[in-house]
Amino acid sequence: MKTLLSAIQWMAFIIAGSIVAPIAIADLFQLNDLQTTGLVQRTMFVLGISSLLQALIGHRMPINEGPAGLWWGVFTIYAGLSTTLFSSSIETLQALEGAMIISGIVFFLLSLFKLIDRLAALFTPVVSGIYLLLLVIQLSGSFLNGMAGLGGGRSEVSLPIAIFSIFLVAFTFYLTRHRIKWVSQYAILISLAAGWVLFKIFNLGKAYEVYTGPAIAIPEIFAFGMPIFDSGLIVTSIFITFLLITNMLASIRVTGQVLKNMGSDRTEFRYRASGFTAGINQLLGGFFSAIGSVPISGAAGFISTTGITRILPFIISSLLIVLASMLPHVMSLFAALPAPVGYSVTFVIFVNMTGIAFSEFDRENDKSRIRVVIGTALLAGVGAMFIPGEAFRNIPPVLVSILNNGLILGTLLAVAVDRFTLYQKNRKEKFKAL
Repeated sequence: MKTLLSAIQWMAFIIAGSIVAPIAIADLFQLNDLQTTGLVQRTMFVLGISSLLQALIGHRMPINEGPAGLWWGVFTIYAGLSTTLFSSSIETLQALEGAMIISGIVFFLLSLFKLIDRLAALFTPVVSGIYLLLLVIQLSGSFLNGMAGLGGGRSEVSLPIAIFSIFLVAFTFYLTRHRIKWVSQYAILISLAAGWVLFKIFNLGKAYEVYTGPAIAIPEIFAFGMPIFDSGLIVTSIFITFLLITNMLASIRVTGQVLKNMGSDRTEFRYRASGFTAGINQLLGGFFSAIGSVPISGAAGFISTTGITRILPFIISSLLIVLASMLPHVMSLFAALPAPVGYSVTFVIFVNMTGIAFSEFDRENDKSRIRVVIGTALLAGVGAMFIPGEAFRNIPPVLVSILNNGLILGTLLAVAVDRFTLYQKNRKEKFKAL
């Protein structure tokens, strides 16, 4: 029973954090209701399979796969360019299928030649800490907008929803620190369930619409048609793959450190195996016309909050997600989770991730050096988040993936400055030795 409850809690956390991406992308490409339902179903199916593969043959850690923000960005960019580069939105989606397939092949090649292990050496504690801080900062705007009732056609703050969100955040904090162990361990699940019920009781949003379609739906391969291999998107996908590796390595490294601190024995960093598995997962995204996935760093915050370090509940949750993706009635129910509830509960998880970031900084000995790295990366990364997307209209999509993504820009700068300052430090030490 304990394992099943932990699995359901994992499942609720994964779906709540992943359901928005396919719905938003469907809206960008103006897909009809049937096509939107299909995209949500296929995306959740791919996420479930991807998480299961990584847990069994990849990194072998309880790290959930989620729609990669980088792919979300590429989908968004090409949705605006679809009428310019392609004849229709569907043809654009076919080209994006091809891009994910190319990405999977690149993952295989980089893993085969052991380049991922070399890239992993660049992720020192200070780089991992900066990645986590930038991730929290980047998502903070979405959290507060959702908790204030913005989005979904609403452009003004809803005071009742904002008060409700504040109460739910406080309630979740209380549960996560409860002296009764089972309460603190299942705090996320309890908060999601209680928040959902209260949201409906106080009539703070639209009611759940009962699904009337077929009871079972098998995910369709190449739902938008056969993939198109566009030269421009091929170049973009190769570059995106390197950035996806950055996300993957940071998630594995941070989650592994959390597991180690909590006494788990699953602390081996299987970067190469994870790279091969990530290649399979990208291919799945292309074949099933879904959104490419990546290991999510939020898993570290979830584990830290709930104390669930065992991998069995995570494996069961992945299987449940695969099963649920074939049951439209179940998927439509999860899709009806009120955004303020999901954002409020997840807010607590990401607060813990901030603490993990500072713990990473504490592992560095040379404090003066890492302050330079932190300052440079945060200033550039956070600054990039304030530049409007329209400012990059005339910039090639490959560069937009970096310049318009504060998380990636800041992380890459952190790696560069970290390497440079380490080089300077070693050079000075050698000079003194002479």
